[in-house]
Formats: sequence, structure tokens, C-alpha cells
Amino acid sequence: MSIRVLIIDDHAVVRAGLRLLLDREKDMEVVAEAGTADEGVRASRLEKPDVVLLDVVMPEGSGLEVTGEIIKASKGARVLVLSMQDDPHYVREAFAGGASGYMLKEAADADLVHAVREVATGGRYVHPTLGARLAQAEVEEARRAASDPLSDREREVLRLLALGHTNQEIAKQLYISVRTAETHRAHIMQKLGLGTRAELVRYALANGMLDES
Repeated sequence: MSIRVLIIDDHAVVRAGLRLLLDREKDMEVVAEAGTADEGVRASRLEKPDVVLLDVVMPEGSGLEVTGEIIKASKGARVLVLSMQDDPHYVREAFAGGASGYMLKEAADADLVHAVREVATGGRYVHPTLGARLAQAEVEEARRAASDPLSDREREVLRLLALGHTNQEIAKQLYISVRTAETHRAHIMQKLGLGTRAELVRYALANGMLDES
């Protein structure tokens, strides 16, 4: 049986290139394409694909925010995130949201077919370079946790808050929802025992966060 694939990406040229790669394979069939996250959810519900290739950054919202909806709508499709974003944060968020794989678009020519087969058969896939970065990031976070209660993502949010950005602006910069940004802010306040933005700014200054690039 063919592996039924849905492609969700806002660039038509990218979708065409991915389709061309997959259509060469006898055991794969691209059943639909979508240009936005919402269109992707609808296509998942209609086509019931086996594997969904999902972009992260799209005009109407992050693909990571709808991963769970896609899995539910398709009744169990395996989501393979295909992105330009090589930050370990996005890899962790993708898997936390239910994705089965994460790979870089730059590696699609060489690794896409293998990655699709891997997740379609119940496995998990992470591009080797990303896997190494993720492992290193986890080691660094574990070391930092002993003296700093905040995660890397919470430190990012705190720095942006201290610089005066709103929740909406933070959400846009980090490709997360406003609700997620608000949740991060609440966790930061709770972990640090702080109650006001002024206190957050003082903490950020005292810990050199505003000097971070």
C-alpha cells in the first residue's frame, strides 16, 4: 500500500518540489497540498493521510500550534515537521506537540524519502545535525537548572518582556501563540517569585540577560 502524504507549506514552489521528490517513489502518494495551517487541518480531516509534512513558519500561524489538531482530524497521521528553523527549541516543541519527526528543508533532497518511511512505520526521525544540537542543549539546560530555574525559552521570553515587548510581539518573534507567551510569562513570575514588570526588568539586568544577542 502507498504511504499517503499531505504537504502543508505556504510556498507553492516548495510544495511542488516536495511533491516531485515523493512522486518518484512507488510506495508514496501525495494526496493533497495546503498553504496555511487551517487549510492543513481541513485537508487532514478530508484525506486522512498517513504522513503530514508540516512547515513551522506560515503567514496565519505556526504549524507547531496545530500539530495536535492535524493528528486528531486525520485520526492518527504521523507528522513530520519540515522546516528552516534549526533551533533545538523548535525540535522539542514539535515532539511535545505530537510530531514524529523533524528535519531541515535544506536536507530534503537527500533525506526526505527516508524520513517519511521512518515515521510512516511508527518510528521517529530527527536530522542528525539537529539531534546533536538537541543533545548538547539538554546537557547545557541540565547544568544551568542547578542555578537558574528558567528554561532557555523562558529566558528568551523574559528578555523580551524586559525589553518592553508585549505578549503579542513576543508570540510573533518566537513563532508561538499569544496564549503560549502568556503561559511562559506566568511560569516565569511564579518561578522567580516576582509580581511586576519592573521586578522582571531588574532581574534581567542583574543576570545579564539584556546583554544577550
